[in-house]
Amino acid sequence: MPKIYTQEEIEQRLDGHPDWTLGADGQLHADLTFANFMEAMMFANAVAHLAQAADHHPDLLIHQYKKLSISLITHSEGCITERDFALLDQIDALPRFK
Repeated sequence: MPKIYTQEEIEQRLDGHPDWTLGADGQLHADLTFANFMEAMMFANAVAHLAQAADHHPDLLIHQYKKLSISLITHSEGCITERDFALLDQIDALPRFK
């Protein structure tokens, strides 16, 4: 059974991740802005590759042509687990375009 994190524990874990927040829906959210549509798509595809390798699939939304919204939760558990933080760390390690 995976560890169930309290809201306080989640917020502490997010301290080093300024792009991420805990939403009222119980999911981890990041809203990223890129220079253009192609950069947003390339980053989303990189996230998709990481997620597929981890068998852990976030919700990804490209909107306003250069913005990417990511939502993470362990769907099978209905809460945030270590799997979410592991994928979040990998996403944050991806290079960003400047």
